[in-house]
Amino acid sequence: MERDLMLKKLETGNKPYDFIIIGGGASGVGIALEAASRGYSVVLFEKSDFVKSTSSKSTKLVHGGVRYLAQGDVVLVREACVERGRMLRNAPHLIKNQAFVIPAFGWFDELIYTVGLTMYDLMAGRYSLGRSKRIARKKVVEYLPNVTENKLSAGVLYHDGQFDDARLAINVLQTAAEMGAVVLNYASVDRLVKDSDGRVRGVKVTDSLSGEEMEVNGKVVINATGVFADDILKMDKPGMDPTMRPSQGIHIVIDKSFLQGDHAIMIPKTDDGRVLFAVPWHGKVVVGTTDTPIDHASLEPVALEEEIEFILTTAGKYLKKAPERSDVLSIFAGLRPLAATKHANGQKTREISRSHKIMVSSSGLMTMIGGKWTTFRRMAEDIINKAEKVNRWERTKSKTRKLKIRGYMESVDMNDPWYVYGSDRDAVLGLAAENPELGETLSESLSIVKAQVIWAVREEMAMTVEDVLSRRTRCQLLDARESIRIAPVVAALMAKEMGKDNKWIEDQVKAYKEVTVNYYSE
Repeated sequence: MERDLMLKKLETGNKPYDFIIIGGGASGVGIALEAASRGYSVVLFEKSDFVKSTSSKSTKLVHGGVRYLAQGDVVLVREACVERGRMLRNAPHLIKNQAFVIPAFGWFDELIYTVGLTMYDLMAGRYSLGRSKRIARKKVVEYLPNVTENKLSAGVLYHDGQFDDARLAINVLQTAAEMGAVVLNYASVDRLVKDSDGRVRGVKVTDSLSGEEMEVNGKVVINATGVFADDILKMDKPGMDPTMRPSQGIHIVIDKSFLQGDHAIMIPKTDDGRVLFAVPWHGKVVVGTTDTPIDHASLEPVALEEEIEFILTTAGKYLKKAPERSDVLSIFAGLRPLAATKHANGQKTREISRSHKIMVSSSGLMTMIGGKWTTFRRMAEDIINKAEKVNRWERTKSKTRKLKIRGYMESVDMNDPWYVYGSDRDAVLGLAAENPELGETLSESLSIVKAQVIWAVREEMAMTVEDVLSRRTRCQLLDARESIRIAPVVAALMAKEMGKDNKWIEDQVKAYKEVTVNYYSE
């Protein structure tokens, strides 16, 4: 997957693509694969890097949503449980079965959690990842050696999925590209192109790296920009009412010593009414999340002081050793693309449904609103089906339900830091075999070697230091300070591979530091 090759393949002029997709987050990459796998011609434009914003800042869970069941959203839970099973089957190198323990502090907690999670298992049916059950206090402490034992009575064990969001997005895009899709990052859609009848028939795009402007025609244009969906909708219809009501969720990353063992913790109700997770991930522990309504979406949301303190304080109630500010390795914030409702003003954002909506404007512009990573494949299937119906095309059948994603391996060692490459692992290692210098370690604590930087540039369309350190590898999210330390070497490696000069290196390192300073606190 090379950007220059994608640019050469890009059709401009009179030949229209079947689908033009705006947005390279979870929704957009899923739609690109769904359409390409059905034989349609597809082009996807992302104004920054793929999954730069919301879709790389998740809690790293593929889950049915225990909380949604408590809210009575049985349909969403069932759909998510089914899709969770399909994701695990189609990309087992990136998605695994994660065991969770809910600590209980009294018989009533034990009863409620056991009954609720039994219902959760029933919703999953044959897609269940394992039976939920009550476990004795002694077993809770065995599974969670770091959990506070004060007033602990027992616990409930259940299973959900855990994954690497940005790595999945890259593999999905690679799969779509192998099926003929053209996918471009750093390509900004500046306006919609309409015909004499006011129908959307293409887009004006600017290549942000070269400054080149182009017009690309398409039969159907899909707005899959998540929290930025209203920006595209206003290109179509200026002055329209907002369709999005975004909220911010943050996570902190701490050392594995705070949560030893392989089990995750789920706290079903915190002081603000949300659930709190502490999940092992890439040798660290991700703890979150919050739910803070915001007025304006941004590509790089910044965690608020009160959000950080809330997570530290809440985690400290359930862990023997309470994490302090100095223990935080990284802090990352993401925005939820929640669909606004008629009565949303009186609704807390945590109560707004995570189900997706498809809008079709009078101009023919299609927009995906809401949704979440777990159901990204189903969302894509639904919108392509809708496009066929609206445009009176011959109906085609989805091929993604059992489609193996790039990197697919039936069996992987999740303790291997390179497991995320799946079947590409040997090819990445092969770069180091060809050039021993590329086998040199960049960071011992993050298990990163130079070959991964070159692979990211050659095969994964990484164009900046941030692309490599935040999304092709996860260094920025795992240890922000350490990622800044290795940024100059990463920039130099990229510059040599891409034919860039010293000025480019200096600019890249400076830009990376300016962004990443928000990922940690003194």
